[in-house]
Amino acid sequence: MRIALDATYSIGENLSGVGVYSRELLHGLAASGFTESWEWFYRSQRFWRARNTPVPVNVRRRFLAESFGSRGASLFHGLNQRLPGRRFRRQVATFHDLFVLSGEYSTPEFRRRFAAQARHAAQSADRIIAVSEFTASQVESLLGIPRTQIRVVHHGISPLAIPNLPRENAVLCVGAIQKRKNQIGLVNAFRALPPDWSLVLAGSEGFDAAGTRGAIEASPARDRIKVTGYLSPTELSSWYAKARIFAFPSLDEGFGLPVLEAMAAGIPVITGNRSALPEVAGGAALTVDPENVDELASALCRLAGDQNLCEEKIVAGREWVKRFTWAKAVEETLNVYRELL
Repeated sequence: MRIALDATYSIGENLSGVGVYSRELLHGLAASGFTESWEWFYRSQRFWRARNTPVPVNVRRRFLAESFGSRGASLFHGLNQRLPGRRFRRQVATFHDLFVLSGEYSTPEFRRRFAAQARHAAQSADRIIAVSEFTASQVESLLGIPRTQIRVVHHGISPLAIPNLPRENAVLCVGAIQKRKNQIGLVNAFRALPPDWSLVLAGSEGFDAAGTRGAIEASPARDRIKVTGYLSPTELSSWYAKARIFAFPSLDEGFGLPVLEAMAAGIPVITGNRSALPEVAGGAALTVDPENVDELASALCRLAGDQNLCEEKIVAGREWVKRFTWAKAVEETLNVYRELL
């Protein structure tokens, strides 16, 4: 029996959340012993680069085209809500989020292309894996897929090597600088903190990053706001070690992996009370209306001034993240394969 997966998004240095998911799942499945033969397919933009990337001995690299090529595998799994035009015998698609359909967080051209791919994948899949209950509800409501065809498999968390560094009065936010991540709200709320606090925005620029840059320039606290750009895992680990507060006031998330990374690093977390974030954070974070600047500012001030509350959230966070492992995600993914095979 051969199982095929779209490995396209696992290639590259600066992996997004989808890339991390793809990498962890691919290698976890290959090591599972579920079948002797795995096929990792790559679309044209990554195929030639993938030829120079080591793969497990039980994996064969294949080229993925929309309308031609091998379709002999027993099952194909598209890891980023996308399936090829010419189908395999059985198909699974993972859906991460549908914010492109629910809000104006990208360009019109990107929305059109993404929406077409998502609708095709939803209609072509025999089963859909959603990374959260929230995303599952969106697949059902926005794409018209019966809930009986959807399975929820949460992300795992890849432990970071957190160095032993002294904590600083710093608020850390991790994620691409873009409208959906709501760094503008955080910048505006940050001015409520005392002048010995700094704000660190860690991430590369995304859609409408100019809005965030404008908010920073207009802030009376602009000299205490640092935009780092993309950080390597080592650099990111250093900030997880140093920051006293982690803030993730996103407007729309299909999952929200940085929330769990921060909890694992021992930082009290503030996050939004909408989309998948309450599900991912559990009761281990302070949740706020991300569009209410006063509410976000109040949460920042509470953590900055109440060490007992910080310790309570740190302990709760470390316990909560134990639920999220890649080994669990791999096994639950295999259960979906078993249903179809």
